[in-house]
Amino acid sequence: MRIAFATRNEHKVAEANRVLKEFGIELYPANVEKLEIQSDDLEEIARVAAEHAFKKFGKPIIVEDSGLFIDALNGFPGPYSSYVYRTIGLRGVLKLLDGCRKRDAYFKAAVAIALKNDLVMVFTGVVRGSISLEPRGAYGFGYDPIFIPEGFNRTFAELGEEAKCSVSHRARAFRKLGEWLASNKQLLSPNNLNDDSGGE
Repeated sequence: MRIAFATRNEHKVAEANRVLKEFGIELYPANVEKLEIQSDDLEEIARVAAEHAFKKFGKPIIVEDSGLFIDALNGFPGPYSSYVYRTIGLRGVLKLLDGCRKRDAYFKAAVAIALKNDLVMVFTGVVRGSISLEPRGAYGFGYDPIFIPEGFNRTFAELGEEAKCSVSHRARAFRKLGEWLASNKQLLSPNNLNDDSGGE
């Protein structure tokens, strides 16, 4: 079963597919503009984006949104993680934590699938951890080089894709999606899943 994923981020597609393959599901990137609303609620952001993507695409489609929430910064950057990463980067985030001993943080992902105009399901995944003193590691993307998941002494970027996928917020959210889809296959008509997206 192939389902469209509204993203151009090949890392996200690969991570999702590592999880979903056990459910017989494969995601393919769909070139659909993702609507980004201003909200402090990841679930709302993902839900609205999925509804918008479905209206544009006309078939079942998945949207994912995630954020890094740092306790000492009152949850910043949170839903604005992508913007903050593009503007001040990892070094900028680390600078905000200069002299801060308490570096607890968590990653949260919200995965939404729009099956119809009035049927959108949202699944979340969370992984707690802490922020490293310096960027470390060569794997992954985004904030992976500065996030150390609970129970490890290495960052996501040092763990490698397979190890990261076993504990990451995104993997946990996609696993919930896979379990739900496996129990609700009747909602996914093969006629609605044909890959004619022109995706990249």
